[in-house]
Amino acid sequence: MNRSSRSGLWITVGAVALVLIWEALVRLLDVRPFVLLAPSRIVSSFADDPGFYLSDAWVTARHLVVGLAIALAIALVAGSALAAWRPFEHAAQPALVLVMVTPWVAYITSVRLVTGPGTPAAVFLVAFVTIPAFVYATVGGMRGADPAARELFSSVDASRREVLLRLRLPSALPAIFTAARFNVGLGLGAAYYAEGAAGARSGLGESGFRASALNEGPWLWTTILCAAMLGIVAQFALILTERRLLRWHQSQRRA
Repeated sequence: MNRSSRSGLWITVGAVALVLIWEALVRLLDVRPFVLLAPSRIVSSFADDPGFYLSDAWVTARHLVVGLAIALAIALVAGSALAAWRPFEHAAQPALVLVMVTPWVAYITSVRLVTGPGTPAAVFLVAFVTIPAFVYATVGGMRGADPAARELFSSVDASRREVLLRLRLPSALPAIFTAARFNVGLGLGAAYYAEGAAGARSGLGESGFRASALNEGPWLWTTILCAAMLGIVAQFALILTERRLLRWHQSQRRA
C-alpha cells in the first residue's frame, strides 16, 4: 500500500470513528434534537428534500467563492505594496488587527445598511474578514523570496514587474494557499452568519436562521452539516489546486 492509500485509509477510519462516537453519545445521553442531532437523523432529514439543501448550499458556495476571490485580489495588491515598503506595513497593522478581532455581530447591521440585504452583505462580510490573513501571507511570502534568486534578478537588471511576477509572487504562493485553507472556514462562517442576519432570501445561513427561530432541530443541524461538507469540498479543491500549481515547490515533493 502506497503513502496516498495509507493516508486515505486513516482519514476514512477517523471519519467513521467520529460519526460512530457522535451517534453513540447522542443516543446514550438522550440529547435533545435542537442541542445536537444524531448523524443518522441528519442524513434522514437531508434525504427528505435533498434538492432544497443542495440549492441553499450552492448559494452559500457562491457567496464564499466570490468573497474569497475579492479578498485575494485586494490582498495581492495591498500585500505587494506592504512588502515593498515597511513603513506602510506598520501603518496598516491597526486596521488589519481591528478587522480580525472585531466580532461580526458588532457591525453586521451596518453592513446590511450600507450594502443592502442578502447577497451583497454576505459577499462583503466574507471578503472583509478574510483580507487580513491573505495580506499577511502575501507580505510574508514575498519577503521570504530566496536571497540568491533576488541577487540573480538584480544582476540581470530585471524590472520590478518581472521580479514581482517571476520571483516574489511565486514565493508567496505556499503561504497564500495556507491562508486560503484557514480563510475557507472563516469565510464559510461569515457567509452562513450573514445570510441569516442580513436577510438573505436563500442560502444555508438563511435556512438555519429560520430553523432556529422555529425551533426545528433537524432542519437546523442539516444546514450545519451541509455547510461543513461544503467546507470539506472546498478544502479538497484547494489541496488539489495547490498540488498542481506548486509541483515545483519543496512542500509538494514526496520522499
